[in-house]
Amino acid sequence: MKKKKGLTRREFIKKVGTTASVLGVSTVLPGMPKLVRAGSKDHILIGRPLPLTGPVAAFSESSPWLDNRALAAINKDGGIYIKEYGKKLPVKVKILDTESNPTKAGELASRLILKDKIDVMYVSSTPATVSPVSGVCERFKVPSVSTMMPCEMFLHGGKYDWCFNASMSVVDFLVAFIEAWDQVETNKVVGLCAQNDPDGIAWAEGARKALAPKGYKLVDLGRFPVGTNDYTTQINGWKKGKVEILFANMSPPDFITMWRQCHRNGFIPKMCTAGRAGLFSSTIEAIGGDLGVGVTSEAVWLPSYPFKSSLSGETAKEFADAYEKASGKQWSQPLGGLYTGYEILADALRRAETLDREAIRRALADTDLQALQGPIKFTKENIAVTPSGCLQWVKGKKFPFEAVLVANGNYANLPVQRKAVSIHKLRGIS
Repeated sequence: MKKKKGLTRREFIKKVGTTASVLGVSTVLPGMPKLVRAGSKDHILIGRPLPLTGPVAAFSESSPWLDNRALAAINKDGGIYIKEYGKKLPVKVKILDTESNPTKAGELASRLILKDKIDVMYVSSTPATVSPVSGVCERFKVPSVSTMMPCEMFLHGGKYDWCFNASMSVVDFLVAFIEAWDQVETNKVVGLCAQNDPDGIAWAEGARKALAPKGYKLVDLGRFPVGTNDYTTQINGWKKGKVEILFANMSPPDFITMWRQCHRNGFIPKMCTAGRAGLFSSTIEAIGGDLGVGVTSEAVWLPSYPFKSSLSGETAKEFADAYEKASGKQWSQPLGGLYTGYEILADALRRAETLDREAIRRALADTDLQALQGPIKFTKENIAVTPSGCLQWVKGKKFPFEAVLVANGNYANLPVQRKAVSIHKLRGIS
């Protein structure tokens, strides 16, 4: 049988359809019409650095549909009232592609602040984008909101005064993951597969602290570089350690490469929890065949979650259905978190009634909002932890795969749909 090669980043981007060529008018890229003109003061301007291409581009797949939908809701009645202008101003957004590159993300943040004169910043999706942009905002004292960035990683950046993060927690993830693993009969030996980046390091630290007290043994062979193509050493180590649960945190293309090699080398654990990569149905599909069946991951937002939009009143289910109808694509988890960032900014600006940066910062600090992602209320550390659980990918009816919630961890109000099932049982592996 012909062996499959690892999926390259270029192939992965093509597979999920997240390329610059399909972006809409909300996006500012070379050769495309700009949504706003720098220096104009007849609107409120949000700066929006996003990884539209590169290894974490899957996080931004719902842009520009989501951005346009949020702006339409915010501007429905003319925008947001600003006292110093004595009228409502429409909100506009300038989106720039970070290419999943931290250095470029920081450069674009500076450009948005110094050249485009943005009023506020909104940044999302992993430390590669959020951390450098937040650092720039702190330096220039520009109010910023971030989402889809675990709070622990946000806090690694130090004390923030101007930046606010509304996202999930690695601690919550681990509680839900262990709850799911407990539902399957295993030897409780966990193999860690975490990349040498802020995401992977934080998950590794969390695993070392959480697993032993719950009776799990961790087989940690160390961090490995992003873009690794050969996982033979790790796979042999997991085999030797009798690993029955694989716990990974990797970018989508790297997870696909690793998981395919596991199968080629005869290593199929009873459970595989794929942080970051496993968020997306596009990743599970791109693996090929039924190799993604049974993979578990963090459940940061599902259509079944009991939350509504503060802008439109839509339920999570209604919002997911609207996306599928408009795009023809399956809903994705970042929908809830990415939309909520706009809800937070709109709420703070409405309460501030000014474009004064200090007043906006204070309004953000006082946020107490029920949003599409869940309740948002910032702590003194400028974080708001949003609800999350553990999902498992199974064969779907409308789409090739569907996510079902198998554990709600620290959030009893998240509706569990069924218990976790071992990969071996789901795929008929003896």
